[in-house]
Amino acid sequence: MTEQAFIVSGQYLSDHLDDPHIVIVDCRFALSDPNLGYEQYKVSHIPGAHYLDLNKDLSRPVERHGGRHPLPEPGKLAQKLAGIGVNFRKTLVIAYDDSRFAFASRFWWLLRYLGHDQVALLDGGWTRWHSQGYPVSDQEPTTKPGIFVQQLRSDWVVDINTVKVRKDLPEVALVDSRESDRYLGKREPIDPVAGHIPGAINYPWHGVTDTNGYLQPLASQQQRWTELENKQEILVYCGSGVTACVNLFSLALAGINTGKLYAGSWSDWCSYL
Repeated sequence: MTEQAFIVSGQYLSDHLDDPHIVIVDCRFALSDPNLGYEQYKVSHIPGAHYLDLNKDLSRPVERHGGRHPLPEPGKLAQKLAGIGVNFRKTLVIAYDDSRFAFASRFWWLLRYLGHDQVALLDGGWTRWHSQGYPVSDQEPTTKPGIFVQQLRSDWVVDINTVKVRKDLPEVALVDSRESDRYLGKREPIDPVAGHIPGAINYPWHGVTDTNGYLQPLASQQQRWTELENKQEILVYCGSGVTACVNLFSLALAGINTGKLYAGSWSDWCSYL
């Protein structure tokens, strides 16, 4: 695997479980039951994996505005990463979930946002790992702390004011990553207002993987973004800045580096309505 591949197979990870230069992170989470992911982790996880929680580790506390999952404080996340043995720009970090990259991709994006590109997702996630009989453990690992001094790529994030100013420019695309019925306002199970940001186009995040959680082929990732590949900026959002990262993952795989995250996403936008 190369550092820029961003995806590893179960076989690759199985062959490298004892590699001291790899750190594994379990990102399982359930929006409907915030404690479920860690409870599942305690019962069974990939050997050596550390658990990071979407609410506690990959987000900061919610405020009136800013969305349901505001980005974590960079210094706190960097400290957490050092604590689980990640050395900045040296350690390969492999993340997984059981939700078609929904939460692992948020972690993948955050690491790169902090300047660490040596991060990949496990193809098929926990579900495929477990079903294929790879080893599991219920033991929490102990790790020698690493050194992680982030170099923040602050221009990778946009706020509501930037979205308002730039979303209708011809060289900019605004991408809504939610399911089509939420985009169309036919259903809104989480936020108080249904609909989408005016001018947004819909690229549901589920399209990045197949129904078994495996990444669609590289050619499919490239084809997915053909109409947007020449845009100077692609502003990506979802409900709260989490599953938008699945689309940002797909864009990176397709070789398109103009994607930016509207971190507050629809939950931030509709808080002003």
